[in-house]
Formats: sequence, structure tokens, C-alpha cells
Amino acid sequence: MRTRFHGPRAEATAIWLGRIGEHGAVWLLLGLALAAIDSERREQWLLCGILGPFAIGLNYAVKLVVRRARPVLEGLPPLGGAPSSLSFPSAHATSSFACATAMTRVAPEAAVLLGLAAAIAVCRPYLGMHYPSDVLAGLLLGTGLGLVVPLDLLA
Repeated sequence: MRTRFHGPRAEATAIWLGRIGEHGAVWLLLGLALAAIDSERREQWLLCGILGPFAIGLNYAVKLVVRRARPVLEGLPPLGGAPSSLSFPSAHATSSFACATAMTRVAPEAAVLLGLAAAIAVCRPYLGMHYPSDVLAGLLLGTGLGLVVPLDLLA
């Protein structure tokens, strides 16, 4: 992915997606915004938003166990930065799928956010930050987390 379909617009979009996905920020902001406009499910939306940074922490614990280094492609430096040299699993994919899955549980129409989660996740190997298997593992870890977080206790 790091060697195909690159152009200024595509790279700028992938870099932007990477930035909004950092530390689960976009998901925290979405959770806060949805909590502000949907008072009936305020606590659930807040929990969904907080799940992003929580998922990053869980993801980092897995990274410390696995200790897989980020990809190194000769002549193709990564187009983004990361707080760690560890690659597996992708924290962007983990937090994105955790939050999008949990938000879909709160409101089925939020399933459109799975598209945003997928875009954020796919940009990681495109930018040279992860192997595709890192993203797949993050997708699975995040989806599992989004399915088990006890949102019904807040209903």
C-alpha cells in the first residue's frame, strides 16, 4: 500500500485521517458531541467517546507483549509519526473500531461511523506506519471491545 496509488490529495487525506485518529481524539469528540445533542443517551455516548483513549491504552499493553517493530521500507519513509516504535496491533484501528462498534450499539444508524473507522484504519499501512495484519488485529480487538463494553448498564 505504501507504493501504490499515491498522489498529493490521497496522501493529504490519509495524513489527515491519521491525525484525527491519534489518541482516539475524533471518537472522544464525537462522543462528546453526541452526548450534548442526545440527552436521553448522554451517558452511553460519553462512555463511547471515552472508550477511544481506553482502547489506546489496552492496545499499548498488547504492543508491549508482542513487540513487533514498525515496517521499514527502503527508500520509502513513513508519511506519519507515532509515539512508539511498536506496530502490532494498530492503535488507530483498535480505537476506531471499538468506538464505532459501541456507537452502533447505542444507535444503529451510527453504523455509518464504521466507514470512518475503516478509512482511519486503512490509512495506516498506506502511510507506511503498519503492516496490514496490524490493522486486521486492531479491527478485531477494537470490535471485540466495542461489543463487550457494558453500555446497557447506563440505559
